[in-house]
This record gives sequence, structure tokens and C-alpha cells, in this order.
Amino acid sequence: MTPVTPEDQHGPPLPAGRTPEVVASALSQDQILAPLRQHPPEAPGADAADRLLLDTAAAWFSAGHPTRDIAVIDDRWGALTLGLLAGVPQPSAQLLRVGQDTRGAEIALVANAARLGLSAELGAITRGPGVTAELLAGAHTVLMPLPRSLETLADWAWTVAEHAAEDVVLLAGGRDKHMTRSMNDVLSAQFTDVVPGRGRGKARVITARGPRRGREAPFPRRHTHRDVTDLGLDQDLTLCAEGAVYGGTSLDPGTRFLLSTLAGDAGGELLPHGGEVLDLGCGNGTIAAWAALRDPRAQVVAVDQSASAVTSTRRTAETAGVADRVRTVHDDALSSWEDGSVSTILLNPPFHRGNAVDPSVAHRLFSDVGRVLRPGGKLLCVWNSHLRHRLMLQREVGPTRQLARNPKFTVTESTKPD
Repeated sequence: MTPVTPEDQHGPPLPAGRTPEVVASALSQDQILAPLRQHPPEAPGADAADRLLLDTAAAWFSAGHPTRDIAVIDDRWGALTLGLLAGVPQPSAQLLRVGQDTRGAEIALVANAARLGLSAELGAITRGPGVTAELLAGAHTVLMPLPRSLETLADWAWTVAEHAAEDVVLLAGGRDKHMTRSMNDVLSAQFTDVVPGRGRGKARVITARGPRRGREAPFPRRHTHRDVTDLGLDQDLTLCAEGAVYGGTSLDPGTRFLLSTLAGDAGGELLPHGGEVLDLGCGNGTIAAWAALRDPRAQVVAVDQSASAVTSTRRTAETAGVADRVRTVHDDALSSWEDGSVSTILLNPPFHRGNAVDPSVAHRLFSDVGRVLRPGGKLLCVWNSHLRHRLMLQREVGPTRQLARNPKFTVTESTKPD
């Protein structure tokens, strides 16, 4: 097993087109990675791509690349961060910075650090939500799992190229089944030297060097939806999104069906005017902006596990002129809300985890909604009809009635019992 070379042995850089030989290293040792768990804790918290990323970083360090100013992007469960903390000498804020998009990933990292007895070491480094210029400023090495979305990859690659050190080595790893040639093209738009590495364990790492500076940022994306009279709006609706936001700047058809159903409630029985409305899973901010535009007296709280979604919702609200009445919160479901503290929640729940259909994601949200709603409070929800969520809604929230249905979606109202 190859040890990590200290920074004081820093040597000349490898020429363009070349990468060091990758072998098993001290960064990917089983005693660190094997105990890790995802959040919720239902699966191992390290995979072949994590291990290969760590070993590739160790190969670069052994070849003389600096072992300081390392940035880790979107560490899903903490494997990359904790492998580096355990394997690189003298962990400190100067060594390592970590930015994670999802709140669940942040929670998993903290829990796994405690599991390994590395909480103090984790506390010594710089961490924060999202992928930012501050995270990447002056970074010599950047590790990241390859995102499935090319838009996300474009956003993050631009941020690395624009703000990291001139000698930055970007290591982007993924499972073979999720990688495409288009990822190389996206990275080549931001770096002069992009080299796909050898596969191992059905995983592969792409190395990018030579940042192209001064290019126009690909984010935030904006799209103005002009035909929104069915939503009860008398103005256009401009949606903003960073690459990591599911659906980008589109007006999701399920969300549209929910909002058009609520817009047709002339008596205001479903969504009374005034008071606070919580948009759970705010995404690009469609529901939050709509709720604030519909009712000038409404105070809207927009919640999402994704830091990119929270930022995108804030930008959508600013563009709509309602930012003073839309508060954004980065949270894991509703974990920071007290029991019985909210009267009205709007929700278009996700129906997948990665590329797989997974109703358990929505079920977890329903459980949190049932806990957080006040007696008599309402959940107004839209869901894919084939998923048959009604029984779960009745069990977790309360009596549920159908408000509308079309060939793809169902809109329901669930009421918390008194």
C-alpha cells in the first residue's frame, strides 16, 4: 500500500496528457471506508469510485503534487473527506475544504466522522453547503464524484477552472455505467488537458488540468414562462436554476397541475389568503414564487435538501419581486422544524433516488409533514398517479381526499387530525 508523500517533496508537474500510475494507497484503507454508511443509514457509504478517486489523489501526491489546499466537492457520504483526513499528514483548515450540495450528505459526513473517531479532525477543516468560489479559491487538488447531470458538471467545472490554482488537478470519478463521452466534452470546455484514466472495479477517474480562465459562467440559467394564465397569474413567471437543480428551469408538469388546481379554488378554501405557506422541496422556486405572487400577504418558507435548489429559489423569488416574502432554508426534509408548528404545506415529492424509482423518498417526507403540521393543518400534494401514495398519506398525515386527477398526476388534500 503506497503512503502519501508529504508536500515538502513537491516536484515538477507531469507533462500534459500524462497521469501517474494509480495503486492501492493509505487513503482508501478498509478500516476507514468499510464502516461508513449513507444517510438515511441503509447502505454502505463508500463505493468503487470513491476508492479510485482517493487512490488517484494519492498517486498525484506521491508524484509531487501539493498536499495542501485540497477541495472536495459533493462528498456524498464522507468517504473522500474522511479518507483524506485519515491518510494525509497534519489535517487542518489549510489542508482541506469540503462543500456538499445536499443536507443529507452533510449529516452523513458528521455521523461517519463520529463513527470513526474523527470528529475533532473534521471540526478543524472548512466546510459549507454548495460549490462556491470561496470553497475552490486557490485549490491545488479538487476531488468530486461525477454528477449525473451534464449541467451540474458544467457549473462545477467552470467554478473550479475560474477559481482554483493555476496548477489545479481536478479528479472526477464515477461508475462506468453512469459515465458518458459527453462528460469529457464538458470538462474540455473548461480545461486544456482532459485524460480518462484506466477503469478499476467498474469505476473510472477523469483527470482535468490547465484551467481556461475568463469564460462566461453557465449559471444561473433563466427561462421566462409566458403562458401561465392557468396558474392564476397576470404576469410572466421567470424561473432560475443552477445545474444541480432537478428539472432545471422547466415548469414541472406535476407542479403545474397542482398550482392550476389551487388557482381554480375561487373561494380560497384550499389555500386561504394570508399566513405562512411552506414549500417543501422547493427546487427552482416555482411553488414559492407562485404562492407569494398569488397572495401579497403570504409569507412563504421554501425548503430543500439541495443548496443549489435553495440558491435557485432565492434567485427566482428575486426575479419575481417577492424575495422579501420568501425565506429559504437548507434542511434535511423538515428535521429542524418543531412538531405541530406549520399550518399549510405544498409538496411535489421526488419519486426517484438517482436513476431508480424509489417511493421511500416521498414516504419520508410524508412522515415529516405529519409530524410538523398543526392539528387541522393541510398538506396539498401532487404525485405520479401510478405510485398510489394515498394510503401512505392517510397513514402518515391524515384523512386524504382527491382534488384533481389527469392521466399522469393526482392532486390530494391531507388534513392533520385535531
